[in-house]
Amino acid sequence: MGNEVSGTVHGPVVQAGQLHGDVHFHYQAPPARPPARVPRQVPAGTASFVNRTAELAELDGWLTPDVPDAPDAPDGLGAPSGLGEPDGRNGAGAPGGPDGSGGPGGAGSPRIALLSGLPGVGKRATVRRWVERARDRFPGGQLYVDFARLRREGAAGGDVSEGLRHCLRSIGVAEEYLSGDLAELTAHYRSHSAERRVVVVLDEVSEPAQVRALIPNAPGSVVLATSRDRLGELVWDGARLLPVEPLSADSGRRLLARLCGEDRVRAEPEAAARLVEWCGGLPVALYVVAARLAVHRRLTLSALAAELADENRRLAGLSMTGERGMGGPRMGDSRPGEEHTVSAVFTVAYRDLPQDVARLYRLLGACPGRSFDTGGAAAVGGLPASAVTPLLDALERASLLDVGEDGRYRLHDLVRLHARDLAGGEEREAALARAMEYQLTGAAFADRAIMGRRLRIADHEERMRRAGPDPFDRNRSGGEGDGREAALAWLEAERADALAVLRAAAAHGGMDRQTWQLAEALTALYLHHRHLADWIESGELGAEAAARDGQPAAEARLRALLSRPLMDLGEFERARQQLDIAILRSDEAAAATPEDRRLTLLRGSVQEFSGRYWDRFDPSRAAEAYAAARALSAEAGEERGVAIALYFLGCSQSATGRHEEGLATLRDADERLRGLGDVRMAARAQAAIGVAYEALGRTAEAVEALEEAARALRDRNATHYEAQALETLADIAARTGDTASLRRHLRRAVEIHESGGSPRAPELRARLEAAETNTS
Repeated sequence: MGNEVSGTVHGPVVQAGQLHGDVHFHYQAPPARPPARVPRQVPAGTASFVNRTAELAELDGWLTPDVPDAPDAPDGLGAPSGLGEPDGRNGAGAPGGPDGSGGPGGAGSPRIALLSGLPGVGKRATVRRWVERARDRFPGGQLYVDFARLRREGAAGGDVSEGLRHCLRSIGVAEEYLSGDLAELTAHYRSHSAERRVVVVLDEVSEPAQVRALIPNAPGSVVLATSRDRLGELVWDGARLLPVEPLSADSGRRLLARLCGEDRVRAEPEAAARLVEWCGGLPVALYVVAARLAVHRRLTLSALAAELADENRRLAGLSMTGERGMGGPRMGDSRPGEEHTVSAVFTVAYRDLPQDVARLYRLLGACPGRSFDTGGAAAVGGLPASAVTPLLDALERASLLDVGEDGRYRLHDLVRLHARDLAGGEEREAALARAMEYQLTGAAFADRAIMGRRLRIADHEERMRRAGPDPFDRNRSGGEGDGREAALAWLEAERADALAVLRAAAAHGGMDRQTWQLAEALTALYLHHRHLADWIESGELGAEAAARDGQPAAEARLRALLSRPLMDLGEFERARQQLDIAILRSDEAAAATPEDRRLTLLRGSVQEFSGRYWDRFDPSRAAEAYAAARALSAEAGEERGVAIALYFLGCSQSATGRHEEGLATLRDADERLRGLGDVRMAARAQAAIGVAYEALGRTAEAVEALEEAARALRDRNATHYEAQALETLADIAARTGDTASLRRHLRRAVEIHESGGSPRAPELRARLEAAETNTS
């Protein structure tokens, strides 16, 4: 006898050869399978959520299901035109996998998005808002894993397995089936998630494996992850990487109004704007501000803004002790009862940094200034550029550092203050000293490339020799003009940070020599790009440092140079005071060391600057000053000094109506300057010749000379003097009725004055608008 059962059988089966007596079968069906558990684990978002329109729209486009049976999305979340169409393309219209094969991001595949950004910037709030709007699209429910909590509870190294166990429990898998290794758990998860469309939210992931293991198998499912790190490796899994930037000023103001009341913000609009500025667009900082205002009702927005204006008090002011306040986002991984501060949010990210990266983070925070290039970071860290690059990359991946389109690195203002506060006293001293050496060495090379053999009090030859090859050497950079242009570009890029280093060094008290030397070198930039406010501050700090250092020659040089921006701003009395001191100090220095040729040149230079002051008030005294400058330059054997004195003398002669005499003097100066190869000063002489021609009624020759001068000055980046030539050309065009030339010259002049912050910019802008209106 053989036993055989075929087909589908439901219930028990009995096979027997012989049966005796009564046989009774009692069959009880197994209990009905319980309904599937639908988890709804993603925490609710905040009622005060504002903006993030662009981020939500990008998530809508990328995460919209493109499977045929996807239900319509609520709240207008359907696929935009061209997104999620059934042609096998991703929501962005691009192939899913990196090889273009449709990979993990192809039609019907689960979609993945990673939101990264600064701690406290609002990544989680953005994710939660999107999930709230799209919840009806996921009948299988919402799964949520907080990897920060798992790390805090000691799951480091096993946090992926623990995250899988959590998700399997959430969808109804019994505990006895959760004891396998990572591979078994992953396979189990894929099987159980294959029939349920879910949204999986993973907070604070720190490595790609935490995302990869938790990608569900059901078509139309979504994984939304947040991270401080920019986990670019997830692109290979079809993920869309979405950086979350700080809020705009308008969005920050709206969030503040929602948190502490529109009436309160409207009553103090300027203070509210300053608070938003001090918070740097970080929602977490605005929540703390609002909490303080809510708890302390007598605290005004103006008083709090004044407190936060002081950088040394700002992070302390962005704190709430023992209270969460306002129901806002949690402060990093803070525990109940701890102090909730913006600083704590950054500290969580700092703790995860490797030791060498953390050291660089502290040093960069302690360094004056807000941006730096790779060379600057290497200098501050005391490292070669090849060693600092991977450390900068690590800080960028951790969203503690940003790179602008100009290639320069920047720390968010609050991050910078956090890093600075972590730096010890020795690190702060080292950061300032290294930053000063970097700026001073670079400025010395740039000054030499731009200004050639001009008069200098500081001697940087030994410093530049130690530094190695000249970064602006014309032979190395590929042409005569390239090195000079590169030097000006470098100084322009470093301008704000060099001034910050100068301020910090002046306040330090032990770096007077480096301070005045840097101030002197920076005039190579200011003489070409008229940053008047910067020039005045730099000159004053440098002159005061030179006085403390007992260097009368350096003080005289800097005070004489300082007279130029003061006169440009119409502050003639202050300019005269600086020149009076410069004359005294230059005479004092020359008397102490009469054999020093440079000090004779210094006296001639100070006389030249004095003549330029007297040009405005007493032409005869100006002529005397220029004659003295010419004689002193000739005594020192300095041909360039003689030529420059002739140039200013010719300008003075023409300005006082002696146009023919002035024209002859200017031609002499122009010929000498061309012979010396000083293209910039020769162009200025050519512009003055054009002015003299115009005064003599020789208009065609005037236009030719002025246009030639403007082109040469623009080529040499001497934009201030280019603008002067253009204004004269505009005057001629207005007089002769050449409206096209008038508008063209004025547009360029306005551009120059506005970019340099010139006080004459509004006047020229009004003139340009009038010219364009009259010819429209």
